[in-house]
Amino acid sequence: MRTQTVSVRKRRKIRSIAYFDYSLLAIVTLLFAFGLVMLYSTSAYIATLEFEDPLHYLKRQLLASAIGFAGIVGLNIIGYRWLKRFSNLFYIIAFVLCVLVIFKGTAQGSSSRWLYFGPLSFQPSEFAKLAVIVYLASVVSDQAKNLRDWHNVVRVFFYIVPLLIPVAYNNLSTAVIIAGIAFGMLFVASPDYRAFVIIIAVGAIGMMMFISGAGYRSDRLQIWLHPEKYDRGFQTLQGLYAIGSGGLFGKGLGESMQKLGSVPEAQNDMIFSIVCEELGTFGAICVMLMYLLLLWRFMIIANNATDIFGSYLVIGIFIHIALQVILNIAVVTNTMPNTGVTLPFISYGGTSVMFLLFEMGIAMAVSRGIRLK
Repeated sequence: MRTQTVSVRKRRKIRSIAYFDYSLLAIVTLLFAFGLVMLYSTSAYIATLEFEDPLHYLKRQLLASAIGFAGIVGLNIIGYRWLKRFSNLFYIIAFVLCVLVIFKGTAQGSSSRWLYFGPLSFQPSEFAKLAVIVYLASVVSDQAKNLRDWHNVVRVFFYIVPLLIPVAYNNLSTAVIIAGIAFGMLFVASPDYRAFVIIIAVGAIGMMMFISGAGYRSDRLQIWLHPEKYDRGFQTLQGLYAIGSGGLFGKGLGESMQKLGSVPEAQNDMIFSIVCEELGTFGAICVMLMYLLLLWRFMIIANNATDIFGSYLVIGIFIHIALQVILNIAVVTNTMPNTGVTLPFISYGGTSVMFLLFEMGIAMAVSRGIRLK
């Protein structure tokens, strides 16, 4: 009898052990390390020409990443539930920063998307993605029953519209991602699909009006269909040449020719084309499989989270990563019109990688709340 009692106690103790998703940590670390290798390979030549330092872009990425990894550690120490108390504040800060960048932003390329604080630059739209995930996770967890009514679903979605307007003014692609995150999170939360028909209809009308309001936006459709006829189709064509020249197994790491100035800003949005050129179709498929493994771990965590807020945080992160990967690869392969979307953990972008790592920290913190059964 005593032996049986001890056995029961041991089983209960095992059941109370907290879970941590080491698989997620391993996948994130692998993706991040691969991203650094590809970033150096892609940017060293241009960095040497522009800054006389082949490590210029790599150093800046590492600096932002250090802050991101510090965030992962911090979030896993203090947990994630405190985010709910500040969800409204995060949304307000994101809105103010995105409005501020319209008037005080610094241009890099054709639009102003960055705020500078001394030597440091910051892209508010990247923070806006995380703010929307936290805000909507809080709203859904508080109003889960109300979201069975399509009227409430439409109302909650339009909470995000004030933020979408300043984001879309300078960065339509990021506005599409934020709208996609909101749409996806609410789609998972609500069984009434009528709301989403209305949202899609209104969104399509708004998108057409927004695109027709600026000539350069509508021109992108023609460039997408016939890139060989336009000077602005040069980047797309060079990216396709890079993909095609890679073949099955690629030219070898560091052996790309298109990165030597042929593909403009190859270290940013077009880095996947250099991956294809150097590592071939095989390497590109391996990269996509890593992203699929990452999304799979998010699904496991979301399904087993101990509270609705944590579950919807991870659902929002899942949608964000999935959308960004799909849109980036679609742009590089000319499956959709060219727009500025980075490839998570691989493209150069300090603000982007920092907030992506924060999101990974949130997902890991949610996983720590899971109990073994």
